[in-house]
Amino acid sequence: MLKTTTPNIEGKQIVEYHGLVSAETILGANLFKDIFASIRDIVGGRSQAYEQELQKAKDLAIGEMEAKAADLGANAIIGIDLDYETIGMSGGGNMLMVSASGTAVSIK
Repeated sequence: MLKTTTPNIEGKQIVEYHGLVSAETILGANLFKDIFASIRDIVGGRSQAYEQELQKAKDLAIGEMEAKAADLGANAIIGIDLDYETIGMSGGGNMLMVSASGTAVSIK
């Protein structure tokens, strides 16, 4: 399935709009503490473990959105937007939510 952040696809004609598709993925609260507690994972101010988990969450959200688009009969998603939010929990922990949304279309 073709996916793009742009509102159209150069050289392709949109023949049908199927509607909005979206998906969310949430990372657990202990991830922040575990990563920053492990000094060896932090190189140059970056945490490879955290980046890998964030990439995994993004891939899961996009994959779920793609499956929803396919269920609608689409073969592409345009106008994709990714958002990252921190959700505070009453126990003091935080969770990170990755949400993906776009428009499911059929192209030829």
